[in-house]
Amino acid sequence: MKSKRSLFSLVLVVLFAMSTFLVGCGKKASIEEGNATVKSTYPLKIKDSYNREVTIDKEPQRIISLAPNITEVIGALNKTDKLVGRTNYCDYPVEVKKVQSVGTLKDPSIEKIVELKPDLVIASTHFSKDVLAKLEALNIKVVVLYGEENFDGVYNTISKIAKVLNANEAGNKVISNMKAKVSSVQAKVKDKNKPNVYYVVGYGKFGDFTSGKDTFISQVIELAGGKNAANDVTGWKYSVEKLVEKNPDMLICSKANNAKAGIKTTPGYKDLNAVKTDKLYEIDNNLLDRQGPRMADGLEAVAKIIHPEAFK
Repeated sequence: MKSKRSLFSLVLVVLFAMSTFLVGCGKKASIEEGNATVKSTYPLKIKDSYNREVTIDKEPQRIISLAPNITEVIGALNKTDKLVGRTNYCDYPVEVKKVQSVGTLKDPSIEKIVELKPDLVIASTHFSKDVLAKLEALNIKVVVLYGEENFDGVYNTISKIAKVLNANEAGNKVISNMKAKVSSVQAKVKDKNKPNVYYVVGYGKFGDFTSGKDTFISQVIELAGGKNAANDVTGWKYSVEKLVEKNPDMLICSKANNAKAGIKTTPGYKDLNAVKTDKLYEIDNNLLDRQGPRMADGLEAVAKIIHPEAFK
């Protein structure tokens, strides 16, 4: 009887040990699966924004960026040290100014790109398919990445670049921080009155342009607790006549090119109540125009203009 009890106890010990081992294996598998989502594996296949399936053989060590938003994403992912080429317009983060320029977005120097021997060229909007064909003919790997013109599009682009550069953990953190800031801004302005806001893209002799209801800046204005004064059009074209008729509560313009001073002396604009009562505000337009990691900062900047009391 005693031997039977001993045998039964031994069986229980063995079963317990086996179950502990299996549970431990299950945990290990989950951890490994979790790591698999953090680490990119190569060769890596990715479908880019030109609907091309691009195979990246190994983790890129020499990258050329052909767009400011791409350069900003690379910086946010802490991969600036891998950047060997950029465009003339890539100026953020500031350390990228030390990186050699290969020219403009639409017409970069093929010769300079070849000289830099990149593992990968990353392009975005405004990238010429003719340039793509020339680079591919030289066996230079190119991936074109851009998303829809909204926050989800920005998140998607960041996520894809992070995957390509084996920086998924950093990418997830960037996106998470952006989403947190967007939620924080929305919470602060949710019960506020919505003033009519006109975003000045172009004016006077350059033509009158603003952000229509289908643009990403229009989305930013709405999220920031305002109402887009140009929600009666799509695209970017507007008219002084419509603007005068709308007579919005406030105007927002770029800090660049002394735009504020110019608007104050431009026919039509100078007669608006918002201009007369000093409701014309400036913003770093790169926060919004580039649709990169700083877009949430751009949203917050717009919200602080529209509802400064909510951020005191």
